[in-house]
Amino acid sequence: MYLPGVGPKKSQILEKELEILTISDLIHYFPYRYIDRSKFYKIREIETATAYVQVKGVIKGFRQMGEGRTKRLVAMFTDGDDFIELVFFKGLNYILDAYLLDTEYIIFGKPSLFNGKFSFVHPEIEKPSPDRMTGFMPLYHTSEKMKNHFLNSKAIQKLVLTALKSIDRKEIKETLPQHIIDKYHFPGAGEALVTAHFPKDMPTLDKALARLKFEELFYIQLAILRQVNQFRSKAMGHPFNTIGHYFNTFYKECLPFDLTDAQKRVLREIRADVRGPGQMNRLLQGDVGSGKTIVALLSMLMAIDNGYQACIVAPTEILATQHYESMSKMLEPLGLEVRLLTGSTRKKEREYIADGLTSGSLKILVGTHAVFEDKVQFAKLGIVIIDEQHRFGVAQRAKLWGKNIRPPHVLVMTATPIPRTLAMTLYGDLDVSVIDQLPPGRKAIQTEHIFDEKRPQLNNFLRRQMAQGRQVYVVYPLIKESEKTDMKDLENGFEAMKKVFSEFTVCMVHGKMKPAEKEAQMQEFISGRANMLVSTTVIEVGVNVPNATVMVIENAERFGLSQLHQLRGRVGRGGDQSYCLLITKYQISSDTRKRIDIMTQTTNGFEIAEADLRLRGPGDLEGTLQSGLPFNLRVADLSRDGALLTMARDEAEQLLTSDPMLSQPQNALLLNQLHSKTKNVVNWSFIS
Repeated sequence: MYLPGVGPKKSQILEKELEILTISDLIHYFPYRYIDRSKFYKIREIETATAYVQVKGVIKGFRQMGEGRTKRLVAMFTDGDDFIELVFFKGLNYILDAYLLDTEYIIFGKPSLFNGKFSFVHPEIEKPSPDRMTGFMPLYHTSEKMKNHFLNSKAIQKLVLTALKSIDRKEIKETLPQHIIDKYHFPGAGEALVTAHFPKDMPTLDKALARLKFEELFYIQLAILRQVNQFRSKAMGHPFNTIGHYFNTFYKECLPFDLTDAQKRVLREIRADVRGPGQMNRLLQGDVGSGKTIVALLSMLMAIDNGYQACIVAPTEILATQHYESMSKMLEPLGLEVRLLTGSTRKKEREYIADGLTSGSLKILVGTHAVFEDKVQFAKLGIVIIDEQHRFGVAQRAKLWGKNIRPPHVLVMTATPIPRTLAMTLYGDLDVSVIDQLPPGRKAIQTEHIFDEKRPQLNNFLRRQMAQGRQVYVVYPLIKESEKTDMKDLENGFEAMKKVFSEFTVCMVHGKMKPAEKEAQMQEFISGRANMLVSTTVIEVGVNVPNATVMVIENAERFGLSQLHQLRGRVGRGGDQSYCLLITKYQISSDTRKRIDIMTQTTNGFEIAEADLRLRGPGDLEGTLQSGLPFNLRVADLSRDGALLTMARDEAEQLLTSDPMLSQPQNALLLNQLHSKTKNVVNWSFIS
């Protein structure tokens, strides 16, 4: 607030919009890009692809045009050879007073092309002076509210410059150990900070940014790995010493198919975890249809063979019901009872489940969020499996661990493949297993991009598939029609499909239906009585209908890559050839085209996840509550800085090998930095 140029009002806006409360926050708010201000363009050199440019010249005249909202001021600007228009929609009187004709100015901005002519809309205008910024100019993200209070990128730049001038560079304390600085030839903390805002040249900037990114990633890895050390030194598990009757009988006599090598490898990893004295904390990644559920079931049987209970929790009633039905059927020959607990479970059944859990007679519970309720108590809970774990909050999952004095083993599963760099940060405190094989006999799903104009051909194809006894999903992004968009909506789509395919049975499911109604419609499709299911993304996870061979995704441009991949995974579960058809209008953005191209070129979930990370960045892939990051990334980018992340993790591992809790005097700097960076963070490391 007391920094020159800020004051009470602007300080409130900076706090609310950017979470900048202190000078330190301000100088750690880094530019998102830099513009070279050393070069001057001639007007004739301006091209369509040109980004920001600066031109030196004079204003030869002003004219006001339009009325009301279209009123604007146009200045004719020349560099001596050619003319270009400067267009202003706000502050017209100020512009007329502030800028003189035939006086040299430097114009800086992004050229706009309108009616075949270039112009500058609201460019920066300044007189040439020795104090003006040359070289690389930083650009900072701002919001509309900030701009309305004169806090645009240039204003942030001035505040950062004022802040840095008020600090002696030598006063900026070093935050990395000297041996790391020497090893990688990093600049010092103060030099890196100043250079990140006001670089002299690109090589110097690259070195400064590498140091700042490394530091961020290093402390994140240090925090995660130190938490793991702390956790493993204290968390006692339930040793499953026996592989007994239930596991062996099921494995030899009841398995519906041979396990893949990847499934066997993962089972060995789980077995090694649960046999030891510590608590298992493992993430199981596996693409859609890779066979995670059978691995989960075999893990649960390990618990039961050792006298413990097992629980699997799913995010939706549909998925929980599917787990319950498949597990009940597979375990029937063993005489093991499985019960289902969801929000719609009746009171009498709830009482039966509660009695069975507290007495220990009920060994396996499948459920939804209802399992987290305080009333649900276990006699001896040995293992908890969380399916599609990103759908649950960390604090929510913690309720399960509190149902035992000694926490159960934990296996969290996801069908959303996670890129290696993201897994090392988001799930750095978990051991990771990957099922990277699909069961034999599965045919690759054919993915096609179809424009709206080809609707008749699409309908003919769907009719042929259904006439052959196959089933079809049609997914829409919206339930009701929106005035603001031209997207297809579910309710209109449902009526249209019923009309076009009147000889077939079409049903509909969406998230706003009552559970009983939704379940009834789903059963129509699962049983095969309905030929087509029109739905929102409520069927993205956990619906298993092997007879469904076609997934139609309307307005595919509205979906992210991982969501498109999840939806595609609803088909291809039987022996027949399956198809995923991505429908868009003809005109789509370049980003959409990239996503569609990736989907049509590969069905490998890990390739898609890597591409998704490159296109969207890490922020969109995991919600803040689930992310597990000890603190936010300000300068590093997990989609681009994988090599630095690996370096940072290696250094963190080496330090913690010699000093697991950073308690030795030479590591006091690291411990102080960790405490300052994580002081406002809840430590969830003891609960997964």
